[in-house]
Amino acid sequence: MPVLRYMGESNARYYTTRDPLGAAGDFTTAPEISQMFGEMAGLWLADIWVRAGRPANPIYVELGPGRGTLAKDALRAMASQGLRPDVHLVEGSEALRKVQGGVLAGAQFHDTIDSVPDGRPLLLLANEFLDALPIRQLVMTEKGWRERMVGIEGGEFAFVSGPNSMDDAVPEAQRAAPAGTVIETCPGAAALVEAVARRIDVQSGAALFIDYGHVDARSGSTLQAVKSHEKLDVFDAPGEMDLTAHVDFATLDTIARREGLASSLTTQGAWLGAMGIALRAKALAKASPSRADEIEVAVERLVQPGAMGELFKCLAITARDWPRGAAFPEGERRKPEAT
Repeated sequence: MPVLRYMGESNARYYTTRDPLGAAGDFTTAPEISQMFGEMAGLWLADIWVRAGRPANPIYVELGPGRGTLAKDALRAMASQGLRPDVHLVEGSEALRKVQGGVLAGAQFHDTIDSVPDGRPLLLLANEFLDALPIRQLVMTEKGWRERMVGIEGGEFAFVSGPNSMDDAVPEAQRAAPAGTVIETCPGAAALVEAVARRIDVQSGAALFIDYGHVDARSGSTLQAVKSHEKLDVFDAPGEMDLTAHVDFATLDTIARREGLASSLTTQGAWLGAMGIALRAKALAKASPSRADEIEVAVERLVQPGAMGELFKCLAITARDWPRGAAFPEGERRKPEAT
């Protein structure tokens, strides 16, 4: 089967059968590290909403909301600025829906973004959601480009090459790459960002995607697996471990711009720093001196280049008639590109 299907079917089972977060789970995300992360995200949405003129009846939408921690902290920060949107959560796991429902009273659940209301301003967050969407891999062989597949060799899973030529699917600049070169695309992420951009263009609003990934073109497999906070081989326990890949933010940025929207990229560390996380940390430490060291460690983990600060990127997409989001580099608002 293609890598795309292997990753998709593995994660479908994985995410619908457990709560993978926290010390007792398989991994820890930024909202679980500190309340400050969610607060910064909520203030970012509230700030852009205020500067857009406080449009009526906005909705808060979160993709893959985990335990509801990000939403809880973000909504609290929004409320401090007079923003109290209805809450819509896109979540496929029944186990996590139960947890989220206990944290976020009145939240409405959706299997996909398609059923989210489409007549109201959209304020969307997605943290570590895109990295779990299935990727497609192509590999250069002695016979040319082929789709990278998962097969069985010696009674075990192994990467194999598909039978059909995929040369036409590879950008011309990469077609002469040496044998063994792997390139990745993520059709699901591309389709999702396009759908969100089109919704924002019609409904108005803003979206903030935060995930680990890259902003420059590159080759090589980034497919990885984690279980119980340890990295595993991607074939060790399909359906019982988290499979992820780095997000190609450059492509997603281009997709949003093609829709004629404002799109900006920066690192998580730079974004949190510009949003004032240091000042928030100082206030929290002053209020709870016994937690000062814990708060300092959390900030360092979230913003330092050697931790999450550089690896994680932030992509902001805003409507044509809305202001740009705070804490992102200034740039020209581009016209839609020819398609």
